[in-house]
Formats: sequence, structure tokens, C-alpha cells
Amino acid sequence: MSRKKKIFNSVELIDIGSKGQSIAKNDDGIILMVKNGVPGDIVDVETYKKKKNYFLGNIIKYHSYSKYRVDPVCDHFGTCGGCKWQNIIYKTQTELKENKIRHAFKKLSETIKINSIVKCEKKYNYRNKLEFSFTHKRWLTSKEIKSDNNKIERRGVGFHISGMWDKVVDINNCHLQSDPSNKIRLFIKDIAIKNEISFFNSRLKKGLLRNLMIRNTSLGEFMVVMQFYENNLEKITLILNNLKNTFNEIKSIYYVINDKENDSIYDRKLILHSGNKYITEKIEKLKFKIYPKSFFQTNINQTIILYEIVKKFADLNGNEIVYDLYSGLGTISQFLAKKAKKVIGIESVEEAVNSAKESAILNKINNVKFQTGDMKTIFTSNFIKKHGNPDVIITDPPRDGMHKDVIKEILKLKTKTIVYVSCNPATQLRDLEKLKEKYDILKVQPVDMFPHTDHVENVVLLRHKLI
Repeated sequence: MSRKKKIFNSVELIDIGSKGQSIAKNDDGIILMVKNGVPGDIVDVETYKKKKNYFLGNIIKYHSYSKYRVDPVCDHFGTCGGCKWQNIIYKTQTELKENKIRHAFKKLSETIKINSIVKCEKKYNYRNKLEFSFTHKRWLTSKEIKSDNNKIERRGVGFHISGMWDKVVDINNCHLQSDPSNKIRLFIKDIAIKNEISFFNSRLKKGLLRNLMIRNTSLGEFMVVMQFYENNLEKITLILNNLKNTFNEIKSIYYVINDKENDSIYDRKLILHSGNKYITEKIEKLKFKIYPKSFFQTNINQTIILYEIVKKFADLNGNEIVYDLYSGLGTISQFLAKKAKKVIGIESVEEAVNSAKESAILNKINNVKFQTGDMKTIFTSNFIKKHGNPDVIITDPPRDGMHKDVIKEILKLKTKTIVYVSCNPATQLRDLEKLKEKYDILKVQPVDMFPHTDHVENVVLLRHKLI
């Protein structure tokens, strides 16, 4: 395979592919995939890698700009690994996502009803959770590289560059989370630099400051989780005390010592430094306790809309037994509880189940029951015999989709209705291919949860063929 660079002149970008890359096809049928392009741009492309069926390349010249193009709001656009569609007008973003769903579902059937995508009213500051990485040697801009300034500050905290695990862009202003998120991050950075506290070196595996998680809720409560690579209690206390005394919005501060190869904290003990053990989120009249390791939908406004769609598709009359598979904090379970006879939630993460039980007590809901366990081993005929045959199944699995054994168990049942919520239409389609043996796909409802990205949430209504 030749690694020689090729130049393709005056090609039109015609579509958006995976990971937000734009697609072009020249007169000879050669497919090109480039970053930061917009469908409708006419560009020259220089390739840097050849794949089996296409080239990866960079835009080296624009001949004309697309009518769908808009100036990005973020100063870090194009370098930071997030918000890759910020240069595309929002209406076009949603059209691209909807078309993605329509094209994918054609593989199942030409007659499936696909509703128009539900747009997101809040385009910025919609996330309630962000994670930032500290680095001793941040990514430099082209301008900084060309500069003769020898005193450029290399320490930083921000996001990884897409595809580069050890390269971090120092973020000044992120538009994904509401204030004081930016102020908190920059404050920690400044305190650390002033006190000569070391930033993490990912290659040599040394340095104190490793990772920062900021969570917030619609009630204005913030949680900070600091991840340190080394156990230096004096410096840790210095940072956390300053943080506590500066931001009244922070209701909970945790820290964790993590000297592993990766920065996952789910197998690590978290220490509460100050404040409450949790922050509180509200969905309609329901309250939920958010702990550091809790999974919760990251766009609360769209989550409420998403759950309303689930409730509508489930069409409960008060007499149904509902199973909520991959129930997480039990948000969907409790959202549907008033309309059901009983709801059984199954979740593998023990902390999430404990939190779900707490929230059910807090919300005075007594017709929900939560079980901890691996879905493929707990969701069996014996389990169903014990808890009752479900009239409705709600499933909201992780990106990998449902395990094949779970699907096999579902197919043994005569459950009238399945509502399948997915953050990954590809694995959802894979599962639906198996479920359609006994289920008809009645409705498909895409929901935009993450503006300026290629991600789309999708809700599918299935009805048993014999009912």
C-alpha cells in the first residue's frame, strides 16, 4: 500500500460520514474523507493515508464555501476533539442526522414510519457532565509554534485531540456546560501553576493533577471530582480547600487517587472532601440523587422530551408489568411508574441501583423494584417467572447494544410492546434484525441530544406480531 500523498483538485464535499468527517467522490469514483469540511464545499484535498476503500485527507484550499456553512462559536474548533459540526448550520445538522436514520432503517424495511427528528432548543451549554485532562505539555497552535516566545506556558487542562490519547488542547472557554464550569477549571489551573503543583505526564506516568470531572444539575448544583495520580495530601487539600471557599455553587467535592494506566475511576474508592454525597436533579416532579459514578443522560432538557416519547410509545393504562432493562439510576422506571402496575429495573452497576432505590423512596414510589446483575445472566426464565411476564419492555442499553442472550430471552416471550432507546443506531439495527423475527417495527423517533456532533438518539416502537 503506497503512502505517497495525492492531491485531488476541486472536489465537492457531498455528505457527512462517521466521526463527523465530510465525504467527497471524484469523477473516477475515488472516495475521500476529510475533517472540518461541510457538504457543498468545493475544495482541494491532500491525502495522508490510504484505507481499503477510501483515502483520508486534509483540505488544503477552498474554492467555494457551502451555503450550509456557518462560523463556529468556539475558538478551539478544529483542534479540540468535540463539537465537530459547529461549522454547519443547525437545521442542516438535524437533517443529516435524520437522513442517517432513514438510510439505515431502509435496510430493515422501506415501509417503516420514521418521524421527523426532535430538535434541541438549547444549542450550547446543554451538558451536565464534562471531563477534562491535565497535561504537563499541552498542544501548541500553529501560531505558537511559529512564535519566537520561549516562555509559552505548556501546562494545561482540556480535551484530548481526536485520535491522540496523549495530546491535550488547553481549553479557555468551553460552550458545552453552563457557568461557572469554565471558571472552576481555570481556577484550578491557576492555583496549580502558582503553587508549582505538577501536571500529569501521560508518557512517563508522573505528576499530581490527572483529571477533572464537573457535574451540574438544572437546580444549579455543581459537583467536582478531582483525580490525582499521586497521593500528596498537602497539595490536594490546598487545591480542594481553595475550590470550596471560592465557589458557592459547588455542593459536593470528591477526590480519588488513581495510579492505573487508564483514567477510569469506576474501580477506585472516591473520597468525599466536603459538601454533600450527591447533587440533586429534577425531572418534572421526580428527584434523583446524582453521585460521582452515576450514569445520567447528559442533556436534561432533551432527556425529558425523550422520556415523554418513551411513555407515549409504551401506551400504559395502569395494568401493565413493565421491565426496564439497563435501568441505570431508574429514571425511566420511575417516570413510567404512575402509569404502570409495577416496574422491574435491571442494572449491572450496584451504585446506580442503590441510587435508584434511594430516589424511589424520595419520590414515594412503591411499585418499582430494582435488581443488580449482569443482564445476560439475570434476565432469565426463572427471573421472569418470579417477577411476572412483562407486558412492556423498555430497553436502553449501552453503545454496544443488547447481548445476544438477552435478545434470545426476549424472543421467548410474548411481550406485547418493546420500546428500544439507543445512542448507537448501528447496534440498534443489529438487534432489530433479530427482533423482527417476532416483532413489527411500528415507529422510529430520532432525537437530537447533542448539537454540533454526529450523535443521534433513537427510539423505536415494536409490537409482537401475534398480538
